[in-house]
Amino acid sequence: MTSTIVPVIFDLDGTLVDPAGGITDGIAAALREFGIPVPSQELLDAMVGPKLSDALLTIAGVPPAKLQMVIRSYRMRYLDTGISQSRLYPGVLELLDGYAAAGRPIAVATQKPEHLAPLVLQHHKILDRFVSVQGSAVDETAAAAGPVGKTGIIAAAMADLRTQHAVMVGDRAQDVAGAIANGIDCIGVSWGFAPDGELEEAGAVAVVHDAPSLRNTIEELESVRAEAMSEVRNDGAV
Repeated sequence: MTSTIVPVIFDLDGTLVDPAGGITDGIAAALREFGIPVPSQELLDAMVGPKLSDALLTIAGVPPAKLQMVIRSYRMRYLDTGISQSRLYPGVLELLDGYAAAGRPIAVATQKPEHLAPLVLQHHKILDRFVSVQGSAVDETAAAAGPVGKTGIIAAAMADLRTQHAVMVGDRAQDVAGAIANGIDCIGVSWGFAPDGELEEAGAVAVVHDAPSLRNTIEELESVRAEAMSEVRNDGAV
C-alpha cells in the first residue's frame, strides 16, 4: 500500500445500507404504541441519519418523558425485523470487495448505536471489510461517554485508521459537517435520504449517483492528494 492511498470512512444507513422501511416502519410503530401522532412519510424519511433521540424530539415531537420508552420499543422491533428488511445498495458489495483486495483501509462512522452497527454489517456479511466501526452511545438519551455527535464519531474512526487524510462518504448534511469539522472532504451520495440540494449546501466536494461514480471520485481525490504531496516533496529541490 502506498502512502497516497486514502482511507475511506462510510456512513451506514442511506449510504451502504438501504433500510428499506426497517427504520421508518419501526419508528411509526413505536410512536403508535405510545399514542404519538405519526409524521408524514417525508418526515419519517428525514429521521434516517440524524441521531434518533434528536429526530424523535424535533421531528416527531415525542414528549421528553416518553423518549426512552419510544426508543426502547423501536430498538426491539429493529432487532426483530428491521435489520432483516435492510439491503445493500447496488454496487456497494463490489466496491468494498475491491477496496479489500487493494488494501485500502475503510471504516464506518454512524450515529446508529455502537452495538447495532456491527450487527447490520454482519447481517450483510461485510463486517470483516472494516478496520473500524464507530457509532453513538448505546443510551442515546444520555450525554455520551464516547464520541459525541457525527464529528466525534468520525474523529474516532480516523484515530482507528491512524490517519488525518481520510475521505468521508455519506448521504446527509451531518456527514458533511462532521467531515469538515475533522478537516477532511466528504463525498455525498444521492441514493440516501437527503432532500434535493442538502448535500451541496452543506459543502460536499461532490455528489455521486452510483457506486462506480463514487469509486471514480475517490480515485480523483486521491490523485489530487498525490500530486499535492509530490509538489511538497519537490519544493525547493535543486
